[in-house]
Amino acid sequence: MSVSIDTVYQRVLSILNKEQRGYVTPQEFNLFANQAQLDLFEQYFYDINQFGRIPGNDTEYSDMLTLLNEKINVFETSATAAYDVNHFNLPADLYRLGTIIYENSTTKLVLDPVSGPNTPVTTIEQIEVERINANEFLYINSSPFTKPKNVRPIYVANQDGFKAYGDSELTSGIKCNYIRKPATVNWGYQMVFGEALYNASTSTNFELHASEETELVIKILELAGISTRELQLYQVAAGEEIKNTQQEKA
Repeated sequence: MSVSIDTVYQRVLSILNKEQRGYVTPQEFNLFANQAQLDLFEQYFYDINQFGRIPGNDTEYSDMLTLLNEKINVFETSATAAYDVNHFNLPADLYRLGTIIYENSTTKLVLDPVSGPNTPVTTIEQIEVERINANEFLYINSSPFTKPKNVRPIYVANQDGFKAYGDSELTSGIKCNYIRKPATVNWGYQMVFGEALYNASTSTNFELHASEETELVIKILELAGISTRELQLYQVAAGEEIKNTQQEKA
């Protein structure tokens, strides 16, 4: 499920025209729409932290923690990390980094009924890589008891990405589980007789849950009110947002 970019745009324009608050161009709307989407998306993580401290309920469709996880699960993904010179790059669409996994490959010689003795068999074990701080690496690496191994790898994040260590510095076999960014939304259009008409083939819808349609409209109206210096419009939209938030968290 997603939210139609055209539906949101038409509702925003309809409210602005009804209130005689001016006009939002497609370019302005696209800027506001992406800001609104990111604001709502970031709020999910704060809400999960909050509702995680509150006992849930047994109602199938109204447990807030379950609903929030459902909204975020769409963006959960994984990718093989690419090694670049002296570090692993993070995925380009990364929003929140989850688990780093090392695929530890080991080969053993076994007795195979067909191939005979000393037949090499390779197995791959997925091992979670532990994150440590850069100032801890020297101490951890200096002791034989804490020194990283392929069966107990570690990684250190830096401004470029991260470095991973097992028996030696790792350069392959690393995967990232992460939350990706929502796609950049775009209300595409073509000019016909001086009017901007919606073009579905060049448009990108919101990737947020369908239930966020109203919140998107409200947030975009807030931003439009700030842009056009319409204080009353901003106050009305902000009031609606506060009311909805209070209902959700009551």
